[in-house]
Amino acid sequence: MFYHLSHYFKEWGLPGSGLFTYVSFRSLLALMVSLVLSFWLSKKFITYMKRKRHIEKARDEEIDPYGVKKKGVPSMGGVVIIASMLVPVLLLGKLSNVYIILLLVTLVWFGLLGFYDDWKKLKGDKDGLRPRYKLLGQFTLGTLVGVVLYLSPQAVLHETVSKERVGEKIVYKTDQPVKSTITTVPFMKNNNLDYLNAFSWIANGKTARACGWLLFILVTTFVITAVSNGANLNDGMDGMCAGNSAIIGTALGILAYVSGHIQFANYFNVMFIPGSEEIVVFLCAFVGALIGFLWFNAFPAKVFMGDTGSLAIGGVIAVTAVIIHKELLLPILCGIFLVESVSVILQLAYARKGNKVGKKLRVFKRTPIHDHFRVRQSELLPDAKYIIKRPGTALHENMITIRFWIITILLAAITIITLKIR
Repeated sequence: MFYHLSHYFKEWGLPGSGLFTYVSFRSLLALMVSLVLSFWLSKKFITYMKRKRHIEKARDEEIDPYGVKKKGVPSMGGVVIIASMLVPVLLLGKLSNVYIILLLVTLVWFGLLGFYDDWKKLKGDKDGLRPRYKLLGQFTLGTLVGVVLYLSPQAVLHETVSKERVGEKIVYKTDQPVKSTITTVPFMKNNNLDYLNAFSWIANGKTARACGWLLFILVTTFVITAVSNGANLNDGMDGMCAGNSAIIGTALGILAYVSGHIQFANYFNVMFIPGSEEIVVFLCAFVGALIGFLWFNAFPAKVFMGDTGSLAIGGVIAVTAVIIHKELLLPILCGIFLVESVSVILQLAYARKGNKVGKKLRVFKRTPIHDHFRVRQSELLPDAKYIIKRPGTALHENMITIRFWIITILLAAITIITLKIR
């Protein structure tokens, strides 16, 4: 809002009004506002939820090897994260930007999806929202994002940026803006992959292009579903998901700024996406809200984010990566989310294999993978066969969380390094 009002403020001669035209100023201001707002709202939210006795009963029954009591901790703290993001983005974001609109829709859509799931659990339904309905919501949002990027005249890119000296000035030039299904491939010299190439065998150009966009929409849907579910699985320890997501959001902010800055796009030889720099404002609000929430969500947690927060967080991360055409970097950047998901899939597949032959088979001591590290040997099923039993002793929850943060920092650094290592 202030971005649009700043033009009128400048006409009226108000001092400092020009600051709101700078992405850097609005981004840092969004981070500070969301952080303070998240901290303040979290205190209010915890008090309200405890008074109403809206607490997550599933965690009351959770076995912790160190006997940490977490009874009576309220859930649905994702409401705080979402509210703390919406306020600064609506105030400081360029609301005519299609990417900001898409991210706002994603945040609210997944927030409502997770809120309904959490609400059902609070009302006594342990299973919450049925998986097929959750998948339907994720698929719908993925389709919407893909279609909007296809139809919106703002969603264009320049695949190459060149520079030349004109007199004493350096002038940057781009090729024609195009709608494209290209994406960045890490560690490759010619680092752009076009989904359209998968249909190069089709003689009719319009048909091939339509198929390429259809594949892009399907990939978008898969990425959004996978990342949001991965973030949901990662939300199992105090501060785990909030900390990891803040690190991932910071890395995505760097990538978005580089993609939207013509000079950096030329220097790093990446596609130039006009308008994507505005995403930095949204991501700064994202990181600030998570850090403010982490004050109360860190061990021992006073509040849990629930599916309201984790689904929204995963959706924002996935849609951001799709918008800046960096979705193939997510297996690196969101490596923790990927491992969490794969661990659950492997555990279920191996257990089903054992059921067919009348045996109890397990890959890990417990899944998602972060739970594997806090299970004592004495807690293992005596009649079950485990592939991985190490470590022999249980690690403290706080230690596991911090180590996962460290791994995510390393993965974020590797992701950014891919801009130069090819």
